[in-house]
Amino acid sequence: MSEIFDELRAALWSVWHRRWIAIAVAWGVCLLGWLVIAMIPNAYESKARVYVDVEDVLSKQLGIAGDGREEIMRVRQTLSSAKNLEKVITSTRLGDSVTGRGAMDAMIAELEKKVKVTSEQDNLFEITAEIGRGDLSDAENAVLARDVVQKLLDILREEHVAGNKAGISQAIADLERQLEGRKRELEEAEQRRLAFEARYPDLVGGSASLSSKVQQARADLRAVDADLAAAESALAAISGQLANTPRTIIGGREATGPRAALLQAQTQLAELRARGLTDNHPDVVSTTRQVALLTKQAAAAGEDAGGTPNPAYASLYAIRTERQATVEALQARRAALQSDFAALMASQASEPTVAAEANRISRDYDVLRENYEKLLQDREALRTRGQVEDKASQFRFDVIQDPSVPQKPAAPNRPLLLLGVLIVGFGAGAAAAYVLGQLKSSFATPQKLEHAFDLPVIGSISLTVSDAARALEKKRFKQFAGACGGLLGIFVILVAIEIVAVGTVA
Repeated sequence: MSEIFDELRAALWSVWHRRWIAIAVAWGVCLLGWLVIAMIPNAYESKARVYVDVEDVLSKQLGIAGDGREEIMRVRQTLSSAKNLEKVITSTRLGDSVTGRGAMDAMIAELEKKVKVTSEQDNLFEITAEIGRGDLSDAENAVLARDVVQKLLDILREEHVAGNKAGISQAIADLERQLEGRKRELEEAEQRRLAFEARYPDLVGGSASLSSKVQQARADLRAVDADLAAAESALAAISGQLANTPRTIIGGREATGPRAALLQAQTQLAELRARGLTDNHPDVVSTTRQVALLTKQAAAAGEDAGGTPNPAYASLYAIRTERQATVEALQARRAALQSDFAALMASQASEPTVAAEANRISRDYDVLRENYEKLLQDREALRTRGQVEDKASQFRFDVIQDPSVPQKPAAPNRPLLLLGVLIVGFGAGAAAAYVLGQLKSSFATPQKLEHAFDLPVIGSISLTVSDAARALEKKRFKQFAGACGGLLGIFVILVAIEIVAVGTVA
Protein backbone atom coordinates (compact mmCIF):
# COMPACT_ATOMS: atom_id res chain seq x y z
CA MET A 1 0.00 0.00 0.00
CA SER A 2 2.88 2.34 0.83
CA GLU A 3 4.41 1.66 -2.58
CA ILE A 4 1.23 2.71 -4.31
CA PHE A 5 1.11 5.84 -2.22
CA ASP A 6 4.71 6.62 -3.08
CA GLU A 7 4.03 6.13 -6.78
CA LEU A 8 1.01 8.41 -6.61
CA ARG A 9 2.96 11.06 -4.75
CA ALA A 10 5.76 10.80 -7.28
CA ALA A 11 3.33 11.16 -10.17
CA LEU A 12 1.75 14.25 -8.61
CA TRP A 13 5.17 15.77 -7.99
CA SER A 14 6.18 15.09 -11.57
CA VAL A 15 3.04 16.74 -12.91
CA TRP A 16 3.31 19.70 -10.55
CA HIS A 17 6.94 20.16 -11.36
CA ARG A 18 5.97 20.49 -15.03
CA ARG A 19 2.66 22.27 -14.44
CA TRP A 20 3.27 24.89 -17.12
CA ILE A 21 3.62 22.19 -19.73
CA ALA A 22 0.41 20.60 -18.42
CA ILE A 23 -1.57 23.87 -18.52
CA ALA A 24 -0.22 24.63 -22.00
CA VAL A 25 -1.33 21.24 -23.28
CA ALA A 26 -4.71 21.68 -21.55
CA TRP A 27 -5.20 25.08 -23.24
CA GLY A 28 -4.31 23.64 -26.63
CA VAL A 29 -6.60 20.64 -26.28
CA CYS A 30 -9.50 22.68 -24.94
CA LEU A 31 -9.25 25.39 -27.57
CA LEU A 32 -9.03 22.83 -30.35
CA GLY A 33 -11.91 20.74 -28.92
CA TRP A 34 -14.14 23.77 -28.34
CA LEU A 35 -13.46 24.92 -31.87
CA VAL A 36 -14.52 21.54 -33.21
CA ILE A 37 -17.68 21.65 -31.09
CA ALA A 38 -18.47 25.14 -32.33
CA MET A 39 -18.29 23.85 -35.89
CA ILE A 40 -20.85 21.10 -35.25
CA PRO A 41 -24.23 22.35 -36.53
CA ASN A 42 -27.27 22.18 -34.30
CA ALA A 43 -29.72 19.40 -35.15
CA TYR A 44 -33.43 20.09 -34.64
CA GLU A 45 -36.00 17.36 -34.15
CA SER A 46 -39.64 17.57 -35.15
CA LYS A 47 -42.18 14.87 -34.43
CA ALA A 48 -45.80 13.96 -35.10
CA ARG A 49 -48.05 11.39 -33.47
CA VAL A 50 -50.75 9.65 -35.49
CA TYR A 51 -53.66 7.53 -34.29
CA VAL A 52 -55.26 5.11 -36.75
CA ASP A 53 -58.81 3.82 -36.23
CA VAL A 54 -59.02 0.45 -37.99
CA GLU A 55 -62.66 -0.19 -37.06
CA ASP A 56 -64.78 0.44 -40.15
CA VAL A 57 -68.43 -0.30 -39.39
CA LEU A 58 -69.64 0.13 -42.98
CA SER A 59 -67.10 -2.27 -44.46
CA LYS A 60 -67.86 -4.84 -41.76
CA GLN A 61 -71.58 -4.56 -42.39
CA LEU A 62 -71.05 -5.11 -46.11
CA GLY A 63 -68.76 -8.04 -45.38
CA ILE A 64 -65.79 -6.50 -47.26
CA ALA A 65 -63.60 -5.40 -44.36
CA GLY A 66 -59.93 -6.19 -44.80
CA ASP A 67 -57.20 -6.73 -42.24
CA GLY A 68 -56.75 -3.15 -41.04
CA ARG A 69 -53.87 -3.79 -38.67
CA GLU A 70 -51.87 -5.59 -41.31
CA GLU A 71 -52.47 -2.77 -43.78
CA ILE A 72 -51.35 -0.12 -41.29
CA MET A 73 -48.24 -2.11 -40.43
CA ARG A 74 -47.40 -2.32 -44.12
CA VAL A 75 -47.80 1.43 -44.61
CA ARG A 76 -45.79 2.21 -41.46
CA GLN A 77 -42.94 -0.09 -42.40
CA THR A 78 -42.70 1.27 -45.95
CA LEU A 79 -43.06 4.93 -44.91
CA SER A 80 -39.30 5.35 -44.50
CA SER A 81 -38.44 3.43 -47.67
CA ALA A 82 -36.02 4.84 -50.23
CA LYS A 83 -38.84 5.66 -52.62
CA ASN A 84 -40.72 7.76 -50.08
CA LEU A 85 -37.55 9.43 -48.78
CA GLU A 86 -36.74 10.47 -52.33
CA LYS A 87 -40.16 12.15 -52.49
CA VAL A 88 -39.33 13.98 -49.26
CA ILE A 89 -35.97 15.15 -50.61
CA THR A 90 -37.36 16.42 -53.91
CA SER A 91 -40.21 18.31 -52.22
CA THR A 92 -38.11 20.06 -49.51
CA ARG A 93 -34.91 22.09 -49.32
CA LEU A 94 -32.95 18.88 -48.97
CA GLY A 95 -33.06 18.49 -52.72
CA ASP A 96 -31.63 21.91 -53.55
CA SER A 97 -28.05 20.67 -53.60
CA VAL A 98 -28.78 17.30 -55.23
CA THR A 99 -27.55 17.24 -58.83
CA GLY A 100 -27.18 13.57 -59.75
CA ARG A 101 -28.24 10.05 -58.94
CA GLY A 102 -25.19 9.45 -56.76
CA ALA A 103 -25.88 12.56 -54.70
CA MET A 104 -29.52 11.53 -54.37
CA ASP A 105 -28.55 8.06 -53.10
CA ALA A 106 -26.15 9.58 -50.60
CA MET A 107 -28.83 12.01 -49.40
CA ILE A 108 -31.34 9.15 -49.06
CA ALA A 109 -28.87 7.12 -46.99
CA GLU A 110 -28.20 10.12 -44.76
CA LEU A 111 -31.89 10.95 -44.32
CA GLU A 112 -32.72 7.30 -43.58
CA LYS A 113 -30.61 7.56 -40.42
CA LYS A 114 -32.41 10.70 -39.30
CA VAL A 115 -36.02 9.59 -39.87
CA LYS A 116 -37.69 7.19 -37.45
CA VAL A 117 -41.18 5.69 -37.43
CA THR A 118 -41.86 3.98 -34.13
CA SER A 119 -45.00 2.31 -32.74
CA GLU A 120 -46.17 3.31 -29.31
CA GLN A 121 -49.26 1.08 -29.49
CA ASP A 122 -51.03 -1.00 -32.12
CA ASN A 123 -52.96 2.03 -33.36
CA LEU A 124 -50.57 4.80 -32.34
CA PHE A 125 -47.19 5.55 -33.87
CA GLU A 126 -44.74 8.45 -33.98
CA ILE A 127 -42.87 10.01 -36.91
CA THR A 128 -39.61 11.77 -36.00
CA ALA A 129 -37.09 13.64 -38.16
CA GLU A 130 -33.81 15.19 -36.98
CA ILE A 131 -32.17 17.70 -39.32
CA GLY A 132 -28.85 19.50 -38.77
CA ARG A 133 -27.10 20.83 -41.86
CA GLY A 134 -24.04 23.05 -41.69
CA ASP A 135 -25.01 25.11 -44.74
CA LEU A 136 -28.28 26.19 -43.11
CA SER A 137 -28.97 28.38 -40.12
CA ASP A 138 -30.57 27.09 -36.95
CA ALA A 139 -33.94 28.55 -37.88
CA GLU A 140 -33.77 26.97 -41.35
CA ASN A 141 -32.85 23.59 -39.89
CA ALA A 142 -35.79 23.77 -37.49
CA VAL A 143 -38.22 24.61 -40.31
CA LEU A 144 -36.73 21.91 -42.51
CA ALA A 145 -37.25 19.28 -39.78
CA ARG A 146 -40.91 20.28 -39.58
CA ASP A 147 -41.28 20.14 -43.38
CA VAL A 148 -39.79 16.63 -43.54
CA VAL A 149 -42.25 15.28 -40.95
CA GLN A 150 -45.18 17.04 -42.66
CA LYS A 151 -44.22 15.51 -46.01
CA LEU A 152 -44.06 12.06 -44.40
CA LEU A 153 -47.59 12.61 -43.07
CA ASP A 154 -48.76 13.56 -46.57
CA ILE A 155 -47.13 10.45 -47.99
CA LEU A 156 -48.84 8.38 -45.31
CA ARG A 157 -52.24 9.68 -46.39
CA GLU A 158 -51.41 9.16 -50.06
CA GLU A 159 -50.18 5.62 -49.43
CA HIS A 160 -53.39 4.83 -47.56
CA VAL A 161 -55.96 6.34 -49.93
CA ALA A 162 -54.25 6.06 -53.31
CA GLY A 163 -52.48 2.84 -52.38
CA ASN A 164 -55.72 1.11 -51.43
CA LYS A 165 -57.45 2.26 -54.62
CA ALA A 166 -54.52 1.18 -56.78
CA GLY A 167 -54.40 -2.17 -55.01
CA ILE A 168 -58.13 -2.72 -55.50
CA SER A 169 -57.95 -1.71 -59.17
CA GLN A 170 -55.02 -4.06 -59.74
CA ALA A 171 -56.84 -6.89 -57.95
CA ILE A 172 -59.97 -6.31 -60.07
CA ALA A 173 -57.88 -6.33 -63.25
CA ASP A 174 -56.24 -9.61 -62.20
CA LEU A 175 -59.64 -11.12 -61.48
CA GLU A 176 -60.91 -9.97 -64.87
CA ARG A 177 -58.04 -11.78 -66.59
CA GLN A 178 -58.67 -14.91 -64.56
CA LEU A 179 -62.39 -14.73 -65.33
CA GLU A 180 -61.71 -14.54 -69.07
CA GLY A 181 -59.58 -17.67 -68.89
CA ARG A 182 -62.11 -19.50 -66.69
CA LYS A 183 -64.92 -18.46 -69.03
CA ARG A 184 -63.18 -19.97 -72.05
CA GLU A 185 -62.47 -23.19 -70.18
CA LEU A 186 -66.06 -23.36 -68.95
CA GLU A 187 -67.43 -22.87 -72.47
CA GLU A 188 -65.18 -25.61 -73.82
CA ALA A 189 -66.24 -27.97 -71.02
CA GLU A 190 -69.89 -27.19 -71.71
CA GLN A 191 -69.46 -27.95 -75.42
CA ARG A 192 -67.84 -31.29 -74.57
CA ARG A 193 -70.67 -32.12 -72.20
CA LEU A 194 -73.36 -31.24 -74.78
CA ALA A 195 -71.66 -33.34 -77.45
CA PHE A 196 -71.39 -36.28 -75.06
CA GLU A 197 -75.03 -35.95 -74.01
CA ALA A 198 -76.09 -35.94 -77.65
CA ARG A 199 -74.26 -39.24 -78.21
CA TYR A 200 -75.14 -40.91 -74.89
CA PRO A 201 -78.33 -39.35 -73.49
CA ASP A 202 -78.65 -42.13 -70.90
CA LEU A 203 -75.23 -41.31 -69.41
CA VAL A 204 -75.79 -37.62 -68.80
CA GLY A 205 -74.13 -36.79 -65.51
CA GLY A 206 -71.82 -39.82 -65.41
CA SER A 207 -72.10 -43.17 -63.69
CA ALA A 208 -73.42 -41.57 -60.53
CA SER A 209 -76.25 -40.02 -62.49
CA LEU A 210 -76.79 -43.33 -64.33
CA SER A 211 -77.05 -45.19 -61.03
CA SER A 212 -79.54 -42.65 -59.73
CA LYS A 213 -81.54 -43.02 -62.94
CA VAL A 214 -81.54 -46.81 -62.53
CA GLN A 215 -82.71 -46.48 -58.95
CA GLN A 216 -85.38 -44.00 -59.96
CA ALA A 217 -86.57 -46.25 -62.79
CA ARG A 218 -86.69 -49.22 -60.40
CA ALA A 219 -88.69 -47.18 -57.90
CA ASP A 220 -91.07 -45.97 -60.64
CA LEU A 221 -91.56 -49.55 -61.87
CA ARG A 222 -92.39 -50.73 -58.36
CA ALA A 223 -94.87 -47.92 -57.92
CA VAL A 224 -96.56 -48.73 -61.26
CA ASP A 225 -96.73 -52.43 -60.30
CA ALA A 226 -98.43 -51.52 -57.07
CA ASP A 227 -100.85 -49.20 -58.83
CA LEU A 228 -101.55 -51.87 -61.49
CA ALA A 229 -102.27 -54.52 -58.87
CA ALA A 230 -104.66 -52.17 -57.11
CA ALA A 231 -106.37 -51.27 -60.41
CA GLU A 232 -106.76 -54.93 -61.43
CA SER A 233 -108.22 -55.76 -58.03
CA ALA A 234 -110.72 -52.92 -58.37
CA LEU A 235 -111.60 -54.10 -61.91
CA ALA A 236 -112.18 -57.65 -60.72
CA ALA A 237 -114.44 -56.39 -57.94
CA ILE A 238 -116.59 -54.29 -60.25
CA SER A 239 -116.74 -57.12 -62.79
CA GLY A 240 -118.09 -59.42 -60.07
CA GLN A 241 -120.76 -56.90 -59.16
CA LEU A 242 -121.64 -56.47 -62.80
CA ALA A 243 -121.98 -60.24 -63.30
CA ASN A 244 -124.53 -60.48 -60.48
CA THR A 245 -126.61 -57.63 -61.83
CA PRO A 246 -129.29 -58.38 -64.54
CA ARG A 247 -129.06 -56.32 -67.69
CA THR A 248 -132.83 -55.82 -68.16
CA ILE A 249 -136.02 -55.88 -66.16
CA ILE A 250 -139.05 -57.43 -67.96
CA GLY A 251 -142.30 -55.49 -67.64
CA GLY A 252 -140.92 -53.31 -65.01
CA ARG A 253 -140.18 -56.31 -62.81
CA GLU A 254 -137.53 -58.91 -62.68
CA ALA A 255 -137.71 -61.89 -65.12
CA THR A 256 -139.13 -65.27 -63.97
CA GLY A 257 -139.27 -68.84 -65.34
CA PRO A 258 -137.04 -69.71 -68.28
CA ARG A 259 -136.11 -66.07 -68.74
CA ALA A 260 -134.86 -65.73 -65.18
CA ALA A 261 -132.85 -68.91 -65.55
CA LEU A 262 -131.41 -67.58 -68.81
CA LEU A 263 -130.35 -64.35 -67.14
CA GLN A 264 -128.75 -66.25 -64.28
CA ALA A 265 -126.85 -68.48 -66.73
CA GLN A 266 -125.65 -65.46 -68.70
CA THR A 267 -124.48 -63.83 -65.46
CA GLN A 268 -122.52 -66.96 -64.50
CA LEU A 269 -120.92 -67.03 -67.97
CA ALA A 270 -119.87 -63.38 -67.68
CA GLU A 271 -118.39 -64.02 -64.24
CA LEU A 272 -116.37 -66.97 -65.52
CA ARG A 273 -114.98 -64.88 -68.35
CA ALA A 274 -114.25 -62.03 -65.94
CA ARG A 275 -112.13 -64.44 -63.97
CA GLY A 276 -109.95 -64.88 -67.07
CA LEU A 277 -111.19 -68.31 -68.17
CA THR A 278 -110.99 -69.02 -71.88
CA ASP A 279 -113.80 -70.38 -74.06
CA ASN A 280 -112.18 -73.85 -73.96
CA HIS A 281 -112.43 -74.11 -70.22
CA PRO A 282 -114.92 -76.88 -69.17
CA ASP A 283 -116.96 -74.53 -66.95
CA VAL A 284 -117.23 -71.97 -69.74
CA VAL A 285 -118.20 -74.66 -72.26
CA SER A 286 -120.94 -76.11 -70.01
CA THR A 287 -122.31 -72.70 -69.10
CA THR A 288 -122.38 -71.70 -72.78
CA ARG A 289 -124.42 -74.80 -73.60
CA GLN A 290 -126.76 -74.02 -70.73
CA VAL A 291 -127.25 -70.47 -72.00
CA ALA A 292 -128.06 -71.79 -75.48
CA LEU A 293 -130.58 -74.32 -74.10
CA LEU A 294 -132.29 -71.73 -71.87
CA THR A 295 -132.44 -69.31 -74.78
CA LYS A 296 -134.45 -71.85 -76.78
CA GLN A 297 -136.75 -72.54 -73.81
CA ALA A 298 -137.35 -68.83 -73.23
CA ALA A 299 -138.17 -68.42 -76.92
CA ALA A 300 -140.57 -71.42 -76.86
CA ALA A 301 -142.27 -69.95 -73.78
CA GLY A 302 -142.86 -66.75 -75.72
CA GLU A 303 -141.11 -64.47 -73.20
CA ASP A 304 -139.80 -61.14 -74.45
CA ALA A 305 -136.02 -61.22 -74.67
CA GLY A 306 -135.78 -57.45 -74.56
CA GLY A 307 -137.29 -56.06 -71.43
CA THR A 308 -136.47 -52.73 -69.71
CA PRO A 309 -132.73 -51.89 -69.33
CA ASN A 310 -131.48 -52.14 -65.75
CA PRO A 311 -130.04 -48.71 -64.61
CA ALA A 312 -127.80 -50.36 -61.98
CA TYR A 313 -126.27 -52.57 -64.64
CA ALA A 314 -125.55 -49.57 -66.89
CA SER A 315 -123.87 -47.69 -64.03
CA LEU A 316 -121.71 -50.65 -63.04
CA TYR A 317 -120.78 -51.21 -66.68
CA ALA A 318 -119.55 -47.60 -67.01
CA ILE A 319 -117.45 -47.93 -63.87
CA ARG A 320 -115.95 -51.18 -65.14
CA THR A 321 -115.09 -49.54 -68.47
CA GLU A 322 -113.29 -46.69 -66.69
CA ARG A 323 -111.34 -49.06 -64.44
CA GLN A 324 -110.44 -51.25 -67.39
CA ALA A 325 -109.00 -48.15 -69.16
CA THR A 326 -106.95 -47.36 -66.07
CA VAL A 327 -105.59 -50.90 -66.01
CA GLU A 328 -104.63 -50.68 -69.68
CA ALA A 329 -102.88 -47.30 -69.13
CA LEU A 330 -100.93 -48.69 -66.21
CA GLN A 331 -99.95 -51.74 -68.22
CA ALA A 332 -98.67 -49.48 -71.01
CA ARG A 333 -96.80 -47.36 -68.46
CA ARG A 334 -95.29 -50.50 -66.94
CA ALA A 335 -94.15 -51.72 -70.34
CA ALA A 336 -92.48 -48.36 -71.08
CA LEU A 337 -90.73 -48.34 -67.72
CA GLN A 338 -89.52 -51.89 -68.22
CA SER A 339 -88.10 -50.88 -71.59
CA ASP A 340 -86.31 -47.84 -70.13
CA PHE A 341 -85.04 -49.88 -67.20
CA ALA A 342 -83.68 -52.52 -69.50
CA ALA A 343 -81.92 -49.86 -71.63
CA LEU A 344 -80.35 -48.25 -68.51
CA MET A 345 -79.15 -51.61 -67.24
CA ALA A 346 -77.68 -52.37 -70.63
CA SER A 347 -75.88 -49.00 -70.69
CA GLN A 348 -74.55 -49.53 -67.19
CA ALA A 349 -73.34 -53.03 -67.96
CA SER A 350 -71.98 -52.55 -71.48
CA GLU A 351 -70.41 -49.03 -71.33
CA PRO A 352 -68.05 -48.77 -68.31
CA THR A 353 -65.50 -46.71 -70.27
CA VAL A 354 -68.16 -44.32 -71.50
CA ALA A 355 -69.52 -44.02 -67.97
CA ALA A 356 -66.06 -43.13 -66.69
CA GLU A 357 -65.76 -40.51 -69.44
CA ALA A 358 -69.15 -39.14 -68.42
CA ASN A 359 -67.92 -38.92 -64.82
CA ARG A 360 -64.83 -36.99 -65.84
CA ILE A 361 -66.73 -34.55 -68.06
CA SER A 362 -69.34 -33.91 -65.42
CA ARG A 363 -66.72 -33.44 -62.68
CA ASP A 364 -64.61 -31.06 -64.76
CA TYR A 365 -67.63 -28.99 -65.67
CA ASP A 366 -68.81 -28.71 -62.04
CA VAL A 367 -65.34 -27.68 -60.80
CA LEU A 368 -64.94 -25.05 -63.50
CA ARG A 369 -68.42 -23.66 -62.86
CA GLU A 370 -67.80 -23.40 -59.09
CA ASN A 371 -64.46 -21.65 -59.64
CA TYR A 372 -66.00 -19.24 -62.12
CA GLU A 373 -68.86 -18.35 -59.76
CA LYS A 374 -66.41 -17.81 -56.88
CA LEU A 375 -64.29 -15.47 -58.98
CA LEU A 376 -67.42 -13.54 -59.93
CA GLN A 377 -68.32 -13.13 -56.26
CA ASP A 378 -64.79 -11.97 -55.41
CA ARG A 379 -64.83 -9.40 -58.20
CA GLU A 380 -68.17 -7.97 -57.11
CA ALA A 381 -66.96 -7.79 -53.49
CA LEU A 382 -63.85 -5.86 -54.58
CA ARG A 383 -65.92 -3.50 -56.70
CA THR A 384 -68.23 -2.82 -53.77
CA ARG A 385 -65.25 -2.21 -51.50
CA GLY A 386 -63.75 0.21 -54.01
CA GLN A 387 -67.03 2.13 -54.27
CA VAL A 388 -67.25 2.36 -50.48
CA GLU A 389 -63.67 3.60 -50.16
CA ASP A 390 -64.28 6.25 -52.83
CA LYS A 391 -66.81 7.87 -50.50
CA ALA A 392 -65.36 7.01 -47.10
CA SER A 393 -61.90 5.78 -46.26
CA GLN A 394 -61.70 2.37 -44.72
CA PHE A 395 -59.57 3.74 -41.87
CA ARG A 396 -59.54 7.09 -40.12
CA PHE A 397 -56.28 8.93 -39.47
CA ASP A 398 -56.18 11.28 -36.50
CA VAL A 399 -53.06 13.43 -36.11
CA ILE A 400 -52.76 13.74 -32.35
CA GLN A 401 -49.63 15.90 -32.48
CA ASP A 402 -48.97 18.05 -35.54
CA PRO A 403 -45.36 18.60 -36.57
CA SER A 404 -44.09 21.94 -35.28
CA VAL A 405 -40.95 24.04 -35.63
CA PRO A 406 -38.67 23.00 -32.72
CA GLN A 407 -37.42 25.86 -30.55
CA LYS A 408 -34.43 24.04 -29.04
CA PRO A 409 -31.86 21.86 -30.75
CA ALA A 410 -32.05 18.17 -30.04
CA ALA A 411 -28.32 17.69 -30.62
CA PRO A 412 -25.54 18.15 -29.85
CA ASN A 413 -25.55 18.67 -26.08
CA ARG A 414 -22.96 21.44 -26.19
CA PRO A 415 -22.65 22.15 -22.44
CA LEU A 416 -21.90 18.51 -21.81
CA LEU A 417 -19.45 18.39 -24.71
CA LEU A 418 -17.70 21.57 -23.51
CA LEU A 419 -17.34 20.10 -20.05
CA GLY A 420 -16.02 16.87 -21.55
CA VAL A 421 -13.41 18.77 -23.56
CA LEU A 422 -12.36 20.68 -20.44
CA ILE A 423 -11.88 17.46 -18.51
CA VAL A 424 -10.03 15.87 -21.42
CA GLY A 425 -7.80 18.97 -21.69
CA PHE A 426 -6.79 18.84 -18.03
CA GLY A 427 -6.26 15.12 -18.29
CA ALA A 428 -4.17 15.49 -21.43
CA GLY A 429 -2.02 18.14 -19.76
CA ALA A 430 -1.44 16.02 -16.70
CA ALA A 431 -0.65 13.00 -18.86
CA ALA A 432 1.83 14.99 -20.96
CA ALA A 433 3.61 16.26 -17.83
CA TYR A 434 3.76 12.78 -16.36
CA VAL A 435 5.14 11.27 -19.56
CA LEU A 436 7.84 13.92 -19.76
CA GLY A 437 8.71 13.21 -16.15
CA GLN A 438 9.12 9.54 -16.96
CA LEU A 439 11.46 10.36 -19.81
CA LYS A 440 13.76 12.41 -17.57
CA SER A 441 16.46 10.55 -15.61
CA SER A 442 15.50 12.05 -12.27
CA PHE A 443 14.01 10.52 -9.17
CA ALA A 444 11.22 12.06 -7.17
CA THR A 445 11.90 10.11 -3.95
CA PRO A 446 14.90 8.38 -2.32
CA GLN A 447 13.08 5.08 -2.51
CA LYS A 448 12.93 5.24 -6.33
CA LEU A 449 16.66 5.97 -6.43
CA GLU A 450 17.34 3.05 -4.15
CA HIS A 451 15.21 0.71 -6.29
CA ALA A 452 16.79 1.92 -9.49
CA PHE A 453 20.42 1.27 -8.44
CA ASP A 454 19.81 -1.41 -5.83
CA LEU A 455 22.04 0.48 -3.41
CA PRO A 456 21.20 1.88 -0.03
CA VAL A 457 20.57 5.64 0.12
CA ILE A 458 22.34 7.13 3.10
CA GLY A 459 20.26 10.31 3.18
CA SER A 460 18.61 13.12 1.21
CA ILE A 461 19.10 16.90 1.30
CA SER A 462 15.98 19.03 1.40
CA LEU A 463 15.59 22.09 -0.78
CA THR A 464 16.27 25.38 0.89
CA VAL A 465 14.32 28.25 -0.66
CA SER A 466 15.34 31.84 -0.18
CA ASP A 467 12.87 34.67 0.28
CA ALA A 468 13.41 35.92 -3.26
CA ALA A 469 12.85 32.42 -4.64
CA ARG A 470 9.78 32.01 -2.43
CA ALA A 471 8.36 35.30 -3.75
CA LEU A 472 9.08 34.26 -7.30
CA GLU A 473 7.41 30.88 -6.70
CA LYS A 474 4.37 32.60 -5.26
CA LYS A 475 4.18 34.85 -8.27
CA ARG A 476 4.42 31.92 -10.66
CA PHE A 477 1.73 30.09 -8.67
CA LYS A 478 -0.60 33.05 -9.12
CA GLN A 479 0.16 33.05 -12.81
CA PHE A 480 -0.58 29.33 -13.00
CA ALA A 481 -3.84 29.83 -11.10
CA GLY A 482 -4.71 32.64 -13.48
CA ALA A 483 -4.07 30.36 -16.46
CA CYS A 484 -6.32 27.70 -14.94
CA GLY A 485 -8.94 30.26 -14.04
CA GLY A 486 -8.82 31.70 -17.53
CA LEU A 487 -9.47 28.28 -18.99
CA LEU A 488 -12.40 27.77 -16.64
CA GLY A 489 -13.67 31.26 -17.42
CA ILE A 490 -13.66 30.56 -21.14
CA PHE A 491 -15.63 27.36 -20.44
CA VAL A 492 -18.23 29.31 -18.44
CA ILE A 493 -18.50 31.98 -21.15
CA LEU A 494 -19.00 29.34 -23.85
CA VAL A 495 -21.71 27.60 -21.83
CA ALA A 496 -23.48 30.92 -21.24
CA ILE A 497 -23.29 31.75 -24.96
CA GLU A 498 -24.76 28.36 -25.79
CA ILE A 499 -27.66 28.85 -23.38
CA VAL A 500 -28.41 32.30 -24.77
CA ALA A 501 -28.12 31.09 -28.37
CA VAL A 502 -30.53 28.20 -27.77
CA GLY A 503 -33.10 30.53 -26.28
CA THR A 504 -33.01 32.85 -29.29
CA VAL A 505 -33.78 30.24 -32.02
CA ALA A 506 -36.89 31.27 -33.94
